[in-house]
This record gives sequence, structure tokens and C-alpha cells, in this order.
Amino acid sequence: MDSADLLEQLADIHLPGPVPFWPPAPGWWLLALLVIAALTWLTLKALEARRQKQICAFALHELDKAYHAYRQHERDSAEQANQATLLYLNEFNAVLRRVALWHFPRQNVASLGGRDWVDFLRKKGESSLLSDQIAAALEEGRFKAQCDVDTEQLHQFGESWIESLYMSGSGSESSPKLSA
Repeated sequence: MDSADLLEQLADIHLPGPVPFWPPAPGWWLLALLVIAALTWLTLKALEARRQKQICAFALHELDKAYHAYRQHERDSAEQANQATLLYLNEFNAVLRRVALWHFPRQNVASLGGRDWVDFLRKKGESSLLSDQIAAALEEGRFKAQCDVDTEQLHQFGESWIESLYMSGSGSESSPKLSA
């Protein structure tokens, strides 16, 4: 036999069939699971950030409501301005305490008062606006008959302290409701 006859006896090249679309290879399954896990994690983070912003907005609204009530009461009766200041100081303190209870364990916050409360405020949030006058008012002003504090500065301190807690990304340990 010559080489031409041998070449004619060879079978033609058989190409493999097309690669099926389904089921995918194990690597694609793993990639799909990783993508789903990443999307789930990002969604949960976004929802938590949105929830924190809503709670922060609620706390700031409570603080603003107390401040506007103080301003209205101050305008209505100028002779009782000190009473309005004391009432605002108590409401201000209550809002800050509820925010602190939201972020920190109850046993660490609920019993604080006076100097310990002011030290807590200094350590746990933005306290650059916490002047000595505000610190003295928060320590003892609620229990005095006369309290001289710059309510505008007090309000600004409260806003910055609340925003620093909610926008720092720290999650809350407990979840009591911020109610009036």
C-alpha cells in the first residue's frame, strides 16, 4: 500500500459538540454565590445606614422641638425666661440621655448624673462645643432655681453630639425607642 491509500483510510477530524450553557461549571457557581453574598452585605449596610440617618433625624427633631418650644415660651413670657431655660435644659438633657441609651448599654448610662454625665458626654461624642458654662448647666443647672446658659450654644452642642454618634457608624447595643 502506498501512502495515498493510507491517507484515504483515515477518518475525518471530529470536533467536540458545543459547550452547553447549562449547567455552569463549579467556578461560575462559586462566583455567583460570592456576588450574591456581596450584594446582600452591601444592601444590609445601606439599610442600616438609612435607619441610622432616620433615627438621627428623629433625635434632632426632638431636640429642635424642645428648642422651639423654649423660644416660644421665652417670647410669650419674658419675665419667666429663667423657667423656660430650666425647662429647656431638662428636655435637652432627656433627649441626650435617650440618644445615649440607644447607643450604649443601659447600665453604663442610666445611672449617670452630674460630673459623671458630663464626662460621659465628653468621652463618647463630639464635645468641642461643650464649654464650661454648658458643662456646669448640665451638671447642676437642672436643680438650681437660676440657670444662666447660652441656649443657642447648648442647642448647637446637642446637635453636634447627636450627629457624631449616629454618623460615626457605630451600631447600637440596644434598641429602645426614642420617645418623648
